[in-house]
Formats: sequence, C-alpha cells, structure tokens
Amino acid sequence: MEEKQPISKRILANIGRFFACIGTVIAGVLVILLLSMNVICNGGSDTAREIFVSTILETGALKFLASWYLTTDEINEIVEKNSMGEFNEEVDTHLITVVAGNEEVNKGSVSSAGAGQATTITYSGAGTAEYEEVDEDGDGIILYKVAGRNFFGTMMVVLDPSRVTLESYYNQYKKGAPLDVIVSEYNGVAGINGGIYHQSEAGGRPFGVTVSHGEIQTNKPQEDDGLVLIALTYDNILIVENISELDEAGVEQLVKEKKIRDGCCFQEEFKDENNHFVQLVINGKPRELNGNLGSGYNPRTAIGQRADGALLLFVTDGRGAAGHLGASASDLIEIMAEYGAVNAANLDGGSSSSMVMNGEYLMDSVTFRKANTSWNLPIAFVVK
Repeated sequence: MEEKQPISKRILANIGRFFACIGTVIAGVLVILLLSMNVICNGGSDTAREIFVSTILETGALKFLASWYLTTDEINEIVEKNSMGEFNEEVDTHLITVVAGNEEVNKGSVSSAGAGQATTITYSGAGTAEYEEVDEDGDGIILYKVAGRNFFGTMMVVLDPSRVTLESYYNQYKKGAPLDVIVSEYNGVAGINGGIYHQSEAGGRPFGVTVSHGEIQTNKPQEDDGLVLIALTYDNILIVENISELDEAGVEQLVKEKKIRDGCCFQEEFKDENNHFVQLVINGKPRELNGNLGSGYNPRTAIGQRADGALLLFVTDGRGAAGHLGASASDLIEIMAEYGAVNAANLDGGSSSSMVMNGEYLMDSVTFRKANTSWNLPIAFVVK
C-alpha cells in the first residue's frame, strides 16, 4: 500500500505547480510580445514600425525596447521623419482678452437664472467667431466629451483663467500624491496633471522650473534638454516660453518681466532617447508636422487658451484602455484648434494623464494597478 504524503507537502506541491503554470503563461506571453515587436520593427509595414518607435520613445520606462530591434541611426531616421516643425514664435498676449468677470470687455451677453443654474454665454471677440455655450450648473466649468479614432478624451473649459493655479504637493511634502488628493489639499474643485517630473512610486521632484503663486520653487532650466515653461501670468494669460538657453538668473528675470504666477515644464526633444513635443498652437497658428502624426499614440494631457481667456484642459486615454492606443500630436493640434485655442501646449502624458472634478476621476491613469486613480504626482494644475 502506497504511503500518502503529509498534507502540508501536498499543499506545497500544488502551490508549486500553480506558480509554475503561471510562470509558463507569463513567459509565453512575453515571448509572443517580443516576437510581435520584432515583426513590427523588421517584418511589418513602414507605418507600423514608425508608429511603434514614435510611441515607445514617449514612454517613461519602455524606451529601451526600440533599441532592441533597431539601430540608433534607424531610430533617429524614424523620429526625424515623424517629428514636428520648429515653432519658436513668442506668444502675443494682445490676442487674448479675458472676458470672465469683466463686463466692460464682454462683447456679447451673459444671462443666468441664478447661482447654480444654467448660464448662457454668447461671445464674439477678436480672433474668434461668435459662438454660444451653456454652463448648465453655473459653476464656470463646461465639460465636453471628445471621441477620436484611437482615443477618448474629456475637454474641460474653465471660463475664468484666474481660477487655475499650479500647486506643488512635492514642495510641501517632498513626495507626490494622487490627483484627487492634491486637488482636495489645495481646496480645488477640479484639476489635471502638470509637467514632467522624476518618476518614482512616491512621486518625484518636478523637472526644470516650477512656479507657484509667483514663487519659484524649482529652478533648473538646464536639467535636461529642450525644457519649455508652460505658465499663467498675473494677467491670466497662458504663455509658452523656451527656457533651454537660460540659466537660473535668466529664469528669475523671465518670471519677473513676464509676471508669471504659475507654471511648470515639459520637454521639446526629438532623438533616439525621447520623442517629446510642447507647442501645439501659438497665436492661432497650428504647428506644422513633418510627418502625418507628429508623434506616436499615447495618453495625453494638454492646456490651451481661447481668445476670451477661457482655459482648455484636455486629457485622453490610450495604451489599451477601452481598446484605444491614444492621441497623436496631430490629434491634439486639431482638437485644440477646433475648441478655439489661440495658444496651446502639451503637458506630461502617458500614465500620468488624469483629470478630476468634484472628487471623481473623469480621466484616470491607464496603468492597470493605478486604475480609478492616478500616479503619485508632484504637481498639478488645480481649478479653485
């Protein structure tokens, strides 16, 4: 008669078999993915290869995959082919006339049934066609759902730009926090993620230059290549300034001369290590593309401003969320122009892209383990 093993050994044996099966499945999936990427890069269509490389170079942790299959020269050729034209034009602040709260410059009319009720805004100003939109609950924020070919997004229109500030959770706590926590911490009602930062589980320090309520909190304009400051002035005008040639004293002078109250950085860089872009629309002129897309497909966060001063805060999904790849630079330019942006810029995207309103995520991180929330962010644009 065969002697039975002790129950503890049988349990351990079954657990071992279970994890062996899981490991085999994971290994199989990885092999399939690696082979698929090899087919895309070396055996697929030129278009598929270009989209793959442009997309992967915009990620935080997976950039290395492109170099597994292609040489540096091949990668740079693809990046250059699908990059965007240089766009160093300075923002003309005279093209923006802030209407909210200023009846003297309101060319149309504002009618309201009372606080918390529908408000109809009719405006016709320089640089924009006459239009009418309804703020249904009278809170000064209007939401639009935007559906693209490869993404789903939410456009948040903040009628009064003075309500939007750049808040640095990192400056106060030396770590990051989910977007809803930051918005609540600074008594906001809504918000989106901000600029580029040192990614870490805890939420690392913002890159480059950060200005909050007129105070320069980080001042490292040479920290990385191609840093651009996306900022709001005390006149509530959105400006986009290339700071890549400035030193710390130059940043201090810029903040003083431009009367900058809140801002953060993103990166303009096209090479084998990164594929980042900032300017989308400047002075009503959409940025020109060298290729069809100007970038790969990824989750995106962008900020813009209409001629009436209203701010456009836009966030999309991507990377497989709801089956979507994400938005391209071409998509962002087209949408910002469609919603009346005189000036618009790209912010940090990917897994950081998120939007909150009234404590709920309208757009959350596409990362599986951060579903229904966001990454720990060091900074955010907050609507008070």
